[in-house]
Amino acid sequence: MAHDAPLLMSFAEGDRSMAGLLGGKGANLAEMTRMGLPVPAGFTITTEACRDYLSHGRIPTALPDLVTGALTRLERESGRRLGDAADPLLVSVRSGARFSMPGMMETVLDVGLTDASLPGLVARGGERFAWDCYRRLVLMYGRTVLGIDPASFEKAAEAVTGPAGRDESLLDVADLKALVTEFRQVLRERTGDDLPQDPREQLDRSIEAVFASWNSPRANVYRAHEGIAADLGTAVNVMEMVYGNTGPRSGSGVCFTRDPATGEARPYGDYLRNAQGEDVVNGSRATVSLADLSDLEPTAYAELLGHLDTLEHHYRDLCDVEFTVENGRLWVLQTRVGKRSPAAAFVLAHEMAEEGLISRDEALLRVNGLQLESLMHPQFAQTSESRLLAEGLPASPGAAVGEAVFEPADAVRLAAAGTAVVLVRTETSAEDVDGILASAAVVTARGGLASHAAVVARGFGRTCVTGVMSLTVDSAARTARTSDGATIQEGDLLSVDGTSGKVFAGALAVRPSEVAGALESDDPAEDTEQPVVRAVRSLLGHADARRRLAVLANADVPADALRARRLGAQGIGLCRTEHTLLGERRVLVERFVLDDDRVSALAEMERLATEDFTGLLRAMDSLPVVIRLLDPPLHEFLPGVEALATEVARVEALDGEADSSLTRRLRVVRSWQQVNPMLGLRGVRLLAVFPELVDVHVRALVNAADALVREGLHPRPEIMVPLVADAAELRAARTRVEQCIARTRGTRASSLHIPVGVMIELPRAALTAAALAEHADFFSFGTNDLTQTTWGVSRDDGQTGFLTAYLTSGVLAHDPFVRLDETGVGELVEVAVGRGRSARPDLGLGVCGEHAGDPSSISFFDRVGLDYVSCSAPRVPIARLEAGRAAVSATDVVGSDTR
Repeated sequence: MAHDAPLLMSFAEGDRSMAGLLGGKGANLAEMTRMGLPVPAGFTITTEACRDYLSHGRIPTALPDLVTGALTRLERESGRRLGDAADPLLVSVRSGARFSMPGMMETVLDVGLTDASLPGLVARGGERFAWDCYRRLVLMYGRTVLGIDPASFEKAAEAVTGPAGRDESLLDVADLKALVTEFRQVLRERTGDDLPQDPREQLDRSIEAVFASWNSPRANVYRAHEGIAADLGTAVNVMEMVYGNTGPRSGSGVCFTRDPATGEARPYGDYLRNAQGEDVVNGSRATVSLADLSDLEPTAYAELLGHLDTLEHHYRDLCDVEFTVENGRLWVLQTRVGKRSPAAAFVLAHEMAEEGLISRDEALLRVNGLQLESLMHPQFAQTSESRLLAEGLPASPGAAVGEAVFEPADAVRLAAAGTAVVLVRTETSAEDVDGILASAAVVTARGGLASHAAVVARGFGRTCVTGVMSLTVDSAARTARTSDGATIQEGDLLSVDGTSGKVFAGALAVRPSEVAGALESDDPAEDTEQPVVRAVRSLLGHADARRRLAVLANADVPADALRARRLGAQGIGLCRTEHTLLGERRVLVERFVLDDDRVSALAEMERLATEDFTGLLRAMDSLPVVIRLLDPPLHEFLPGVEALATEVARVEALDGEADSSLTRRLRVVRSWQQVNPMLGLRGVRLLAVFPELVDVHVRALVNAADALVREGLHPRPEIMVPLVADAAELRAARTRVEQCIARTRGTRASSLHIPVGVMIELPRAALTAAALAEHADFFSFGTNDLTQTTWGVSRDDGQTGFLTAYLTSGVLAHDPFVRLDETGVGELVEVAVGRGRSARPDLGLGVCGEHAGDPSSISFFDRVGLDYVSCSAPRVPIARLEAGRAAVSATDVVGSDTR
């Protein structure tokens, strides 16, 4: 069949712009080859071939001949032939999708080794080296190509290494030969076949296995979490083997151009002597630091540092590099833009901009609101050395407390039930990704800072400690034991400090993060701040300079308003007047509705509301404060029917007759009960039944504002009418509000104008926006109720039942109450914006639902032309950052501000 794109390309033919075709790994191998870095020769089978395979269930017809041609060229370049008995060519077969998916898909090393070619490999590097390669091939081929459970190989290995196992570096030739025999027996028992002795069959089946791994369960879980499309497919990279397991002058490593956990500007990584690359990632042996390589192989180390600097300046970003040293000679096997912790993301972006490596706009696009949100999470208030259980490597920073679990499936189950868990493993593998995702923290006995657990946990923003060498984990028994005899049982509470690498028994107290504390501080001590705090401040400052959207806060009391202002809020976009009637104040509504004591109840409501509004306006002096008129259903302020009926029955049983007052209260409360209160008597509709409740808050606001003006302050109150469906409702409400303002002031002179706006939270309101705009100074989209009424889903009940099931089963990709539904609710917002502004060009437009603080929704609000977003106070910095990112993304040229 004909293909629009090539099915195979050599490393010398591509470049990094071709990631869609060559996958990220293949594109970067091609780029490094073009740069002249020491990359082993090889070729890439493209994602086009994978997509063809996934569509038709077989290898594309033209591919085998293309592989034959590429192998011939590779044999010519290397001077070796696949299957040659004297000097065999061996290759690695690695996956490489467009977007990095560390550990999610498959790799097979030492492909092409057979009984016939083994003597040739012995002649090249010695018996131990050759049999070690053969062991690895049989094991990887069995697990990856034949799909045999790893536990089968682990059990077979016990016959050679004993139940406790042995460090692989201590295995001698006899051990390795015995392992090959045991592993091949597993292949025969489980599949009825042995390792193919045709090297080309090994290669072809390995290629097909990598294609098939695109749809493995763990790859599907990872793609769903990372938002990677399912139809991209993976490329396959076939590369000449270079060997880190030939002896003490060889080894393999993974490193980063800077510290991926902190962002510190120093090369960072792990190195493992006499090992192949998979040993570094899977944590089967203890690594040494990258700096130790300078003593072991100073020439290779110096060359590596030069390549790291070259790569970072070429890619203009943190680079993750895999390398092998073979008898003192350095080979670079892979590079990619490195995954990083949230703290490192900010430090890297800020410092690279300061260095002039990237522009400030690019720096802003290198961080996001989710990362900032994680940095604002609490940290341990203090640690207790007396409760220290174990210590390992600080693989992914943060603080987390949870119950110990030993199996990924248990982590998923308990997390779904709302239990915070800490996944404790000897080491993690790609199969554990769903368990890592479900856990608050991960602790592994093995593995370095570049191990699977470390890389995946950092990418997911999970706290992680790896390489806890004092810990022995027995997953089957669901226990772990430290070298000093302490035991961790399933369900025990653990506190994991991913910043220090320490694991503590029990639940440690937590404190606000340093970033959150610094942002809320009235007196920032910039000269003593940590790098991450300086970076966050700098990038937030640039976001503020670039953003078009104003960021306001939802706050009901002065303390919240002051906190929001310290965090950068430019006003209050939603003050819920019902707050003035909650708690102990509910009795005032009861008196108003139930006791015919309306005058005194209203007077007390007004006094309290005046105090509240005065504090709020004072806290936000010179900034807008939007007061929403009473919105909740009336029954929320009244006694519960069941409790009141129980009390009536109790009194009647004691006294022998009913209490007339209680009976009357019960009758009145029952009369105000509603079958569907969220769509019943609430919002603007209360004005028709209890206009006095609206008047109370309008009078209180006017009196509070005018008093502050007399003090010399500059209050900016605004009034918002909720749950409007029709222009006639809004017209009547506005008339009532303006008349009340005039009556309240009487002959008192005041130049303070109080705008009146409307909440758009019903589909009909959005569709009739042009008519509403004739009576409104501004629109504020209440996306919580707009989502509820558009979807016909209760935000209070949906997530406890079918909505959770929809999300779990994949019916819905996102919770519409968390991330704005741009297709449905978003279209209503766009319609309302267009129609409202067409009727009134100066119409103010904002949003005050929870979506206003959701990073993925803010870019939509910027795109459709809103003027502001209003979110909860803690999310104000996140909204500021995302509003700046949205503005930068909307420009045609990113990076025009390079200094």
